Amino acid sequence: MNEFLVEITTTVPEGTDPAEVERLRVAEAVRAAELARAGHLVRLWRPVGELRSIGLWRAADQAELYGAGLGTLPLWPWMTATVTCVQAHPNDPAGSSDTAV
Repeated sequence: MNEFLVEITTTVPEGTDPAEVERLRVAEAVRAAELARAGHLVRLWRPVGELRSIGLWRAADQAELYGAGLGTLPLWPWMTATVTCVQAHPNDPAGSSDTAV
């Protein structure tokens, strides 16, 4: 399973009915929870003061990332995403069993 760092900016088209935006936001939360349970959406952050998100996603490859993950998000048509495939760094503290300081 590969890991992907995904930065997403959602831009709601001008003139969109606020009720439709709210409906899609609710559906987005439900779908995100489903993707988390399936192991695709691992973590999700929002930079302080910004209307974008940064997530850690898992998928076999980019085709699965888009086909079974990102592309299934209700707000996806309004999203712009930057995807970076990442791997553990040899100096990553989370991967080290050495706890000495």
